[in-house]
Amino acid sequence: MNIFSISDLHLDINNTKPMDIFGPVWHNYLDKIVASWNELVSDDDVVILAGDYSWAMKLEEVVPDFEFLNQLKGKKIIIRGNHDYWWSSVSKVREKLPKNTYALQNDAIKIGDFIFCGNRGWLIPEGKFDTEENKKIYSRELIRLELSLKNAKKLQKNDEKIIYITHYPPFNNKREPSEYTKMIEDYGVSYVVFGHLHGYVNPNMLYNEINGVKYFLTSCDAVNNKLVKIV
Repeated sequence: MNIFSISDLHLDINNTKPMDIFGPVWHNYLDKIVASWNELVSDDDVVILAGDYSWAMKLEEVVPDFEFLNQLKGKKIIIRGNHDYWWSSVSKVREKLPKNTYALQNDAIKIGDFIFCGNRGWLIPEGKFDTEENKKIYSRELIRLELSLKNAKKLQKNDEKIIYITHYPPFNNKREPSEYTKMIEDYGVSYVVFGHLHGYVNPNMLYNEINGVKYFLTSCDAVNNKLVKIV
């Protein structure tokens, strides 16, 4: 079983909000993603989608975007991003998901020899983001991170590798330690997958190994609309 990731697809299958207005990297980007997906992924593989999956505003509006996902091979794991306004309660989301697609929200699942857990995360409260409101949300997401990791540990029976999925980067642009990264290390996470960052991204952000943890940025425009192999 191989594990891949690509995130921040911002799908709108009905084409009411085309993405190519944001630059040439978005021109025919879905065709490029599908081509990469078909080349790499088998039915036994897992593909992680780390947030901002669809522009839909309501859950019923995201159904065509789910149908698109259902045509692609492999098992899929999704988490909520900051633009996934259609994501209400996770139980309602799971009712709409196609076969072999799993939604994580502060919990965990085991597939093969890997345990996947995740939550949305939030901005590191520093610089212009060092506001009381951001600190409040950051602290709340830190609690949810620990809940996700505790659920992962409950499933860990035979030293399975833990993959933590978050939408927001767990560190700042300098990749400095944070409360997120400390907790990730304390719980023995092996891989972290995140998205959210768009436009020009410092190539040094795409992959990092810090204190034994491997971090992958997989926003589709940052990785040239090709799936990233995690393991």
